[in-house]
Amino acid sequence: MSYMALYRKWRPTTFEDVKGQDHIVQTLKNQILSQRIGHAYLFCGTRGTGKTTIAKIYARAVNCEHPVDGSPCGQCPTCRSIAAGASLNVVEIDAASNNGVENIRDIREQVQYPPTEGRYRVYIIDEVHMLSAAAFNALLKTLEEPPSYVIFILATTEVQVIPVTVLSRCQRYDFKRISIRTLTDRLKELSRAEQIDVEEKALTYIAKAADGSMRDALSLLDQCVAFHFGEKLSYEQVLDVLGAVDTAVFGRMFRAVVESRTADCIRQLEDLVMQGRELSQFVTDFIWYMRNLLLVRTTEDAEELVDMSYDNRRLLEEDAKLADEETLMRYIRIFSDLSSQIRYAAQKRVLTEVALIRLTRPQMEQNYDSILERIRQIEDTLREGIPVNPAALPGGTMGTAGYGGAPAGTAAGPGFAADGAQGDSGAGGFARQETTPPREVKLPKAQLEDLTLIRNEWSKIVRALGGTIRASFRDTFVEPGGESCLCVVFSSVNSFEIGRRPTVLGALEEYVRTTYKKDIYFKARLLGSGERTDTVYVSAEELKAHIHMDITEEDDE
Repeated sequence: MSYMALYRKWRPTTFEDVKGQDHIVQTLKNQILSQRIGHAYLFCGTRGTGKTTIAKIYARAVNCEHPVDGSPCGQCPTCRSIAAGASLNVVEIDAASNNGVENIRDIREQVQYPPTEGRYRVYIIDEVHMLSAAAFNALLKTLEEPPSYVIFILATTEVQVIPVTVLSRCQRYDFKRISIRTLTDRLKELSRAEQIDVEEKALTYIAKAADGSMRDALSLLDQCVAFHFGEKLSYEQVLDVLGAVDTAVFGRMFRAVVESRTADCIRQLEDLVMQGRELSQFVTDFIWYMRNLLLVRTTEDAEELVDMSYDNRRLLEEDAKLADEETLMRYIRIFSDLSSQIRYAAQKRVLTEVALIRLTRPQMEQNYDSILERIRQIEDTLREGIPVNPAALPGGTMGTAGYGGAPAGTAAGPGFAADGAQGDSGAGGFARQETTPPREVKLPKAQLEDLTLIRNEWSKIVRALGGTIRASFRDTFVEPGGESCLCVVFSSVNSFEIGRRPTVLGALEEYVRTTYKKDIYFKARLLGSGERTDTVYVSAEELKAHIHMDITEEDDE
């Protein structure tokens, strides 16, 4: 006996066997149980989601002599006859090859005759969007008022092509893409039934590659099993057969992109090409990988949205710290454009290389996303203490700890902002006021020590905490907030809304407690418009030494 493909062998024969379309199955079963059967249905959705399968099950169910909970029994003569394709009551028409007016006229003539057996004549018109305009017009009257024993089921993947006059005459059912988990469970079930030895990770990747289509998932499994017949089907073998790339490769490629290592990106791409990997699949999977990175950065509970193992998720979280949200969205936009171009391109490798160069060299472009990326790179350079343009630096040296000449040991203004940059414009966008001397404020010695410590270590603290804190604390500085309390000052409203959260401030307090053995309470505030940021905080002794004159201290009332 000739071999039958898995998707044909395991095509569902009852509503209970259908996976991923529960909302449609339950509605149709209820119609059969209540005898509220319509005369025209439109099944629309992407390929391989069960449109034709459910249409055939429904055709058997409405004619079944002994239906079971709305499903066909499969044992009565009518069910067996329809399943064998020998019944005249169920007519399946391919509109792609029968799309003319003459074909519709034949249907109009046939519906005049009642069924010889059973209760309904069911016409299943597949790919109905392929009908010509004249054929649609010829179908309208029959579709609107067919004989009581006739049911039309129209199936299409392109519902937007269907005329409104046809849509208004049908009950419309939208078939959803089947979830990866549902596809994986079904593949496991069929693998056991077929005695196929396969890794669960391999089945999960096949389900992901199927893109919501059960038929595609079974076809891909069939292909992989045939290539490695008699062996245990592993994840690596599935990648080989499908021309796909392991997740670890995406991590290495992403790190090379973030670090602007263009040559390494090109070399890694060359290795993939030499291994015979399919570049279209690589581009699609890399977009998916960056999508997961973006979800990890922007959602607090990404475990439910990112479908992967715990170890891979940990690696993903580490990579997500390397780029901010704007950068990730720029990467995704560039590769999404590439995805639409590469499908029919003759030089896929060249297009992919150009996209990687665009990722690593934002200065080559003049759009808004690239400008933001260039600014980020400059900030990273300054954060490492490397001047962007050393030739432009003045000949003199900067103060070691003070701001604008403040004495060593004092705690100055935002010269200690989170980006670690010092200079005429302050740090992180805080302008330095030079029209009047900075105001000097006396602090108790213990508070001054805490303030000086945290300000000197502020850049290091923010980098170490990473994630949300690193992104939102970029343009901040610290000021006294009271006894054992410091206040983080934000210049951006959006960053302030993130930084003021108790979870964020709690993480900051825990890091300071663990690293510096200091119990310091942190709060947050937004910098006022026109507010000066060059206040210098000193102790009474340091203030006297700096001014070189006697100071009369007044008690606060």
